[in-house]
Amino acid sequence: MDEEVREVAAPADEEPVLDFALHLDEYQPAIPDSVALFYLRQAGFHCTDARIVRLVSLAAQKFVSDIANDALQYSKMRVSSSGGSGGGGGGGKKGAQLTLTLDDLSAALGEHGVTLQKPPYFN
Repeated sequence: MDEEVREVAAPADEEPVLDFALHLDEYQPAIPDSVALFYLRQAGFHCTDARIVRLVSLAAQKFVSDIANDALQYSKMRVSSSGGSGGGGGGGKKGAQLTLTLDDLSAALGEHGVTLQKPPYFN
């Protein structure tokens, strides 16, 4: 039986994914591949494809970035609701330094399904 071998073009909705996978080799995420690979192996995930490791690094970077951004928003809301007088906010001046508190971080992590509790000696 002769079977024809046909080249099948990738559907239009798969083209961005393929393009992303090709450019993944060029991108260096903030979390090095060696660190991501170490923790993946600690979790029991063994992979020889460097693009998968880089994809996990990129996902972890995005997660940490989202948490940090949400914590910043919580900090800004806390400072503005207190009248700008506490928490190192500096009264809402442009360029004022904000202080990240455990409450801000806990609220941001809670939005992403991570529960953070203070150790008992902080109560």
